[in-house]
Amino acid sequence: MEQPPQNGEDKVEKNEEQNPKPGNGIIRMKLFPFIMLLFAFVFVTALVTTIVMSLGDDKQVKVSIPERKEFTKLYDVYDEITEKYYKDTDSTKMVDGAINGMVNSLDDPYSSFMSKKESSEFNDTISSSFEGIGAEIQEKDGAIMVVSPIKNSPAEKAGLLPQDIITKVDGKSLKGDTATEATQKIRGEKGTKVTLTIQRASEEKPFDVTITRDEIPIETVYKEMGKDKIAHVTISTFSETTYDELEKALKSLEKDGMKGLVIDLRGNPGGLLDQAVSISSLFVPDGKIVVQEQGKDGEKSAIKADSSAHGDYKVKVPTTMLIDGGSASASEILAAAAKESGGIKLVGTKSFGKGTVQTATSLSDESTLKLTVAKWLTPDSEWIHEKGITPDEVVKMPDYATMTIPSSTKVYKNGDFGDDVKTIETLLRALDYNVGKVDGLYDTDTEYAVQRFQSANKLDVTGIMTGVTTDKLVELTQKHLKETDPQLQKAKALVK
Repeated sequence: MEQPPQNGEDKVEKNEEQNPKPGNGIIRMKLFPFIMLLFAFVFVTALVTTIVMSLGDDKQVKVSIPERKEFTKLYDVYDEITEKYYKDTDSTKMVDGAINGMVNSLDDPYSSFMSKKESSEFNDTISSSFEGIGAEIQEKDGAIMVVSPIKNSPAEKAGLLPQDIITKVDGKSLKGDTATEATQKIRGEKGTKVTLTIQRASEEKPFDVTITRDEIPIETVYKEMGKDKIAHVTISTFSETTYDELEKALKSLEKDGMKGLVIDLRGNPGGLLDQAVSISSLFVPDGKIVVQEQGKDGEKSAIKADSSAHGDYKVKVPTTMLIDGGSASASEILAAAAKESGGIKLVGTKSFGKGTVQTATSLSDESTLKLTVAKWLTPDSEWIHEKGITPDEVVKMPDYATMTIPSSTKVYKNGDFGDDVKTIETLLRALDYNVGKVDGLYDTDTEYAVQRFQSANKLDVTGIMTGVTTDKLVELTQKHLKETDPQLQKAKALVK
C-alpha cells in the first residue's frame, strides 16, 4: 500500500508473509530424495576433482554457469563500460542504476529501488520517526505530487495541500526525478529550511513556500470530545503503533462517556496494511471481508475481520468516518471496509484513489526493492484505483480552506491588486469583516476592514496587511475553519 504516505514522504505497506527477509527461509525435503541428491553431489565433486588433478597445476578448468539469454546484453554493456570508459567506474552505482532502470520501465509510481542510505531513511518513515517536512509524495505523469501533508507537520502548517505539484526544491527542478529522489532533496535535519516551488490547480502561477524542517510527530492518533460526548478522533497515518494508539484513545473516551464517534481520515496518506486491517476489525464484524488482494494470476484472496488478536475489542457506539482527496491507500481500505462491511456512513469528498499493494524486500547489501505486487479490492470487489471512494454524504469545505496563504513578509496596501489581495479579502469576509466586493483590489473597503481587524485584535491600526497582522489573520481563519468545519458537523449530526 506512501506510500507515508510516503513516501515525506513515500510510505508503503509491509506484508511480512509476502516479504521474507534473506536468510530466514527454511527448505524442507523428504529423506530419500535428499540422500540421492547428496550422493549425486559427492559423485560430481569427485569427478571434477579428478579432472583438475589429471590436468596438473598449470591447467585451468573453466566451469561455466548457464546464463539467462536476456541478460547477455546487460553483461556486454557492463563489460564495455568498465573496460573502455575513460574514467574509473563504480560497480555498485552501475548495478544500482541498472536496477533503477528496470523498475522505472514499469511506469509504476509506487515501485522503486532504494540504495542502502535511502532504505534506512525509508524505514524511518515507516516507524514514523524521521526529520523533514512531513508530506507524502508520489511521482505522477512525470511530476512530483503531494498526496497529503501529515497532520501537525511543517508541511501542513505551511499550507501544502493534496495534489499540489512540487516543481522545484531550492530553485532546482525536479523534472525527471522519481519520488525517492525528490524525497532526498526535500528532507533534511531539524531546523534547516527548504523552499518548494508549488503549482496548484487553483492558482494560475507557481509560488514558493519556505518550510522549516522538523521532527515529524510519532503520534498518529489525536482525540477530542466536547460536551455533546461525540468524540472526534483523527488518524494521521498508519504506522507500527497506530492500532495501539487508537485502542488506548477509544478506551479513554469510553470512560469519559463517549456516545458517538467520528473517525477522521482526511489527509491520511496511508501506511501499513496490517494496521489498516486491525483497525478495520474494530468496526467490522468478525468474519466479514476487510479487503481483497488480487495478484497477476487474477486470483483473489480475502482478508477478514478478526478482533481476537486484540482481546475481541470492538467499537460499540454509532460511528461515521471523514475522507477527502488526501485520504489514500490504507485509509481507503479502512473507509471501504467500514462502509461496505460495517455499514458506516462516509462523509466528505472523494478520496485519492490508490488501489495497489506494495512489498518492501531487503536485498543482500541492505538496499530495498519496493514493488507493486497486487491490486486491492473493496469487500464488494470494487477497484478504486485512480477513481477514489465517493462518500455517502458529499460535503465540501469552504473555498478559503484551499487558498494559498499570503506571506507575512510581503506588504499589501491600498491600491494593490492580485490573487493575494483576493485571498486576504476572502479570509476577512470569512471572519465577518465587510470588505465590499471580493475582486482582488485593495480598495478603501478592504483597508477599512483591515483597520477594524487590527483594532479588534489589539494590533497597530495601519490598514496595511503585513507581518503580525497577516499571521493573526491566518491564525484566526484556521481556528474559525476548525470550529465551523462543515464536514465534521455533518458527520457528528449523523451519529447523534
